[in-house]
Amino acid sequence: MIRITFLLCLIGLLAAPNAKAASSNYPLKDAEVDLGDKASLYRGAQTFMDSCASCHGAKMMRFGRIGDDLGLSEEQLAVLLPEELTKPGDVIETNMPAEYAQRTFGIVPPDLTLTARVNGGDWLYTYLTTFYADPDALWGVNNAVFPDVGMPHVLAAEQGLFQPVYETEGEGENAKRRLVGLESPERPGTLSEEEFEQKMRDLTAFMVYMAEPAALLRAHYGPYVLAFLFIFTLVMYLLKKEYWRDIKH
Repeated sequence: MIRITFLLCLIGLLAAPNAKAASSNYPLKDAEVDLGDKASLYRGAQTFMDSCASCHGAKMMRFGRIGDDLGLSEEQLAVLLPEELTKPGDVIETNMPAEYAQRTFGIVPPDLTLTARVNGGDWLYTYLTTFYADPDALWGVNNAVFPDVGMPHVLAAEQGLFQPVYETEGEGENAKRRLVGLESPERPGTLSEEEFEQKMRDLTAFMVYMAEPAALLRAHYGPYVLAFLFIFTLVMYLLKKEYWRDIKH
């Protein structure tokens, strides 16, 4: 039953709008995700709660799990809790009513728990850093890896808004524009390019962790497992030599 439920969740995410971007040929950036950097994960969690959780939920992740996995103190965990009445055992839910979201965005923003697992960390990082100006789009913005995105660029004040560089393919009625790059924002954001990209790396790392928290345990126990296998293999090799020595003689 658990496997079936998980499979249905993945199918739902693949059918959702955020899977549409997989058709884009825009080159992906390296997110440089390091799940061992818990300070980065904590900064990413703060960004998620400040900038993402107002519209998106993560109903498969509990605050207490985040605190335990990242080794947070009660004070650090309290920073992530959206309200005083929120408890560590609660899951991450948005306060935006579904009806309001449907009227405003034309779609209910999807749950983000498994987004990084479906699309990958590099895709997610590239998505977060490649919004650009598009006066023909609903919100005045588009995205390099998610064409016709239905989401406003909520971090435009921090990043600025890139200008697109197009290349025309074909002639006459068959002519099509293809996005080939992005130019620097006309109005710089409140963060430098390096600061903004680091902030998005932290957010990406947190979402990669959130999509598969067990990866932290695997990384922790991996060296011990490999050491055990090495010692076990050595013992079995010596045991095999001992057995075969008697047989050969």
